[in-house]
Amino acid sequence: MKKHSSMALVVFAVCMVSYSGPMVKGALNEGASPISVALLRMLAAALLTVLLVVEGNFTIWEFQVSGNETVSDEAVLRALEDYGITIGTRSLDIDQKDMRNHVLLELEDVVWLAVNVRGCVARVQVVERVRGQDMVEDGPANVVARRPGLVTRVEALGGQAAVVPGDTVTQGQLLISGAVDLDNGGLRWQHGMGRVWARTWYELTAQVPLTVRQRGAPLSSRTRYALDIGKKRIKLYGKGSTLGGDCDKITQYRPVCLPWGLRLPITVAAETVTAYGPSTDLRRSAGEARQEGEALLREQLEALLGDTGAAESVRIDAVEQGSWLLVTLRAECLEEIGREVPLTKE
Repeated sequence: MKKHSSMALVVFAVCMVSYSGPMVKGALNEGASPISVALLRMLAAALLTVLLVVEGNFTIWEFQVSGNETVSDEAVLRALEDYGITIGTRSLDIDQKDMRNHVLLELEDVVWLAVNVRGCVARVQVVERVRGQDMVEDGPANVVARRPGLVTRVEALGGQAAVVPGDTVTQGQLLISGAVDLDNGGLRWQHGMGRVWARTWYELTAQVPLTVRQRGAPLSSRTRYALDIGKKRIKLYGKGSTLGGDCDKITQYRPVCLPWGLRLPITVAAETVTAYGPSTDLRRSAGEARQEGEALLREQLEALLGDTGAAESVRIDAVEQGSWLLVTLRAECLEEIGREVPLTKE
């Protein structure tokens, strides 16, 4: 990313205002009129305001992410931050092509991304990779099994069915062939396509701790403030304001705006720190641990099935193993198991 020095002008203006007091005192001592002194101070303040407004309109102070469903806002913003785009970044510094190449390498489920800055707001547009049944766009293709199962229904929309209901198939086995037999003994190469449903079985396990660490009661809370100017932070608190031990820290950011709505490149950061008492080990019941494990495994099963299948029966078993509870989920499901693969003519 390119670096610009306009922030140095802002710092220079801040210094002018900061030292305007000594300058005014010196000017008065040398016999300058109060009007001239007032004009000097107003000039410094006006310069600072103008530079802050100009810099603020080219500085990012807010992100808005759209177009993402499976990829979280946090993952997108983290990838941008790794590249160097974050709160305080100047919009003129963004190289869209270089940024996109970097982010797409980090987020495999994103196929396109752009950062459009309007004023102080960066609007991040995301286009995600389309998931679902794997398909071959052109050319001959077969449909094979994504996982083993007992075939219950076959719909061959192109090509020739290689299995019938009641067949047991293994992962990778041919379900619909793109090589169709002709009456004269030859073959016609087609794009095999269709849907094949099968009964499938899953066995998933999870280890859930029976002893959990419980945080102590809150002891004290303190809010401290800082000013963020660009990527520089000015702390408005001393070392004595830091709480020791087990603490939570929540930071809220509030941009500084002029009365007519223009944002300045200054953000007030309010950091609330809460200290807690000593933690204790809590032994929970096997029933509570079982509920947690069951919820975790059901969520995992739903992710495996996606929108192409559903569980018809589920059985949950649990057994204690020392300080852990081993939870096992066994499910019988009905799902679409076909996926397209390119067909190589041999």
